[in-house]
Amino acid sequence: MSLTHNYRPMPVPIRVRELMSRPVVTAQKETTLAEAATRCYENDISSLVIVDDGAVVGIVTGDDMIRVLGEASDPGERTLGSVMSSPVVTTPPDASVHEAVERMREHDIARMVVVEDDEPVGLVSSDDILRYVPQVFHRSELEEPEEVTRPSRVRSELAYEQSDWEFESVGLSDDYLNVGDRVEFTKTITEQDVRAFAAASGDTNRLHLDESYAEQTRFGRRIAHGTLVSGVISAALARLPGLTIYLSQDLSFHAPVDIGDRVTATCEIVGTFGEDKYELTTDVHVGGELVVEGEATVLVDEVTETDRVEAEAVA
Repeated sequence: MSLTHNYRPMPVPIRVRELMSRPVVTAQKETTLAEAATRCYENDISSLVIVDDGAVVGIVTGDDMIRVLGEASDPGERTLGSVMSSPVVTTPPDASVHEAVERMREHDIARMVVVEDDEPVGLVSSDDILRYVPQVFHRSELEEPEEVTRPSRVRSELAYEQSDWEFESVGLSDDYLNVGDRVEFTKTITEQDVRAFAAASGDTNRLHLDESYAEQTRFGRRIAHGTLVSGVISAALARLPGLTIYLSQDLSFHAPVDIGDRVTATCEIVGTFGEDKYELTTDVHVGGELVVEGEATVLVDEVTETDRVEAEAVA
């Protein structure tokens, strides 16, 4: 059963304010390095934001202090104004994590000052982002393969297929896997899927099952379970040649999925660990919109010849 609707998914990306460290400890340009080191120690921090008349004018990190200690004859008397990094790259707290990462890459920095209404309200670092959204920093650009192949039969590892499911692959061989190999699996998230998942998982949150309740939430309507949507990633991985076994999975949810949406999971091999272990990017799209972003590590066992069976073509 597929439902028609006029809703557009409301983006709910992870924002900088959800990851940033606070409160911000500030200092003046005239503060000496010795005073700054004491302040960092007392507050258990590694960075000071330098302000002048309330405006952010610089930042000094623990690395800056260590560098000066090794170079200056009297480092304790040096002022922060003489060692600070300036101008300061800033971000608003409502910027998405992806926007923050792109800005950090653009300026080749590991931390940014978060500013709201011209006031420093937090710091966000690459460590903060890696702790909560590791896949944002792990993506690598791969050349787009030209040829897309479509299998004409059910893989022997699968029990069955359904006629409305779609599967595409790039570069797959029955004998080996390579970096750049990609699989895509597409299906519609139906009302029946949502009801069955609620019963199977025990997640009977009314956001997914009760229209009148869901209308009062930030989404304004029922949406599919996030874990149900990300489950299509497992379906795509199951279509790699061999017996695929999950070892780990990191996910970020960027937008909700409506009941009746047709979702596509795309899994691409981006690295190998030897012994048949692979690292993959694992994304889910609705049309051209990224709704789930992730990374997975899998183990792919070889299927023995006695396990290989011929399956009939998909109707």
